[in-house]
Amino acid sequence: MPRPGEPLARMGFLTIGLFDEHDPLAGHETTLKIIETAEQLGFDSVWLRDRHLQYGISSPVAVLAAATQRTNRIELGTAVIPLGLENPFRLAEDLATVDILSHGRLNPGVSVGPPMRYETFKTKLYPDSHDVEDFSKQRVVRLLEFLRGDPVTDFEGTVGIEQFSRRIQPHSPGLADRLWYGGGLSSASWTGEQGLNYLTSSVTSIDGHDHDGTHPDDFALIQAEQIDAYRTAYAAAHPDKRPGRVSQGLVVIPTDSATPEQKRKYAAYAAGRQERTRSPQGLRQMLFSPILSATVISSPRP
Repeated sequence: MPRPGEPLARMGFLTIGLFDEHDPLAGHETTLKIIETAEQLGFDSVWLRDRHLQYGISSPVAVLAAATQRTNRIELGTAVIPLGLENPFRLAEDLATVDILSHGRLNPGVSVGPPMRYETFKTKLYPDSHDVEDFSKQRVVRLLEFLRGDPVTDFEGTVGIEQFSRRIQPHSPGLADRLWYGGGLSSASWTGEQGLNYLTSSVTSIDGHDHDGTHPDDFALIQAEQIDAYRTAYAAAHPDKRPGRVSQGLVVIPTDSATPEQKRKYAAYAAGRQERTRSPQGLRQMLFSPILSATVISSPRP
């Protein structure tokens, strides 16, 4: 975050894109209208969640493809696509296609690890390989190589009337530099080493952080340590590249134009969420950021 009195360099927002099971079109159309409105209001970026077997956007790349035809300026991101459900080869083709349609506005954010509730549908997802699938960061490395245009075959040429390329097509120059990855302290360093951009969230893990008993549950401190680790690793591994980008994920509720009823609703939401911000939660020791709710003094964008 900037120092007090300094403007934000960029501001975006994240949406899940909820819909009614019996009327999914209405929900998806609402998401697209939100993106259009965000561009008109001056937001710099919009990011879509990825939800499988739920009533939220399951195909953010497809939704963003539609958004490219309704917007001209706003950056379009995913936060995040779980690569455990994706084939990096095919995903690279889809991402490059959408990036070209958007004239270079796509910011793909990805994650790794076994899919959520994998045991309940693994035989449907990977009938023959569910027990040997590699859900490690190697999946990100493969995607990065494909987006960079590394060869995927040793054949290039013409067969009959069809032409073949050695690399993923279409190729979108610069897209690989807009790939994002998030995670805890160790992931932050790995992300920097790979030359990726770093996604933070309003939820983080305290794993790897040792404060000798002081401020063990300070969300801001933990997030700052992760960002510092990322920047240090990035600078060491890529001294000749421009600095990688970092997104800071927070739950912010501005109340400038809120009615008294809305303010009461926001206050009740914040109070109901407060307990989870006081100490790490669950087996993974996840810590949630406090809600920032206040009147914001703003000025028109230049």
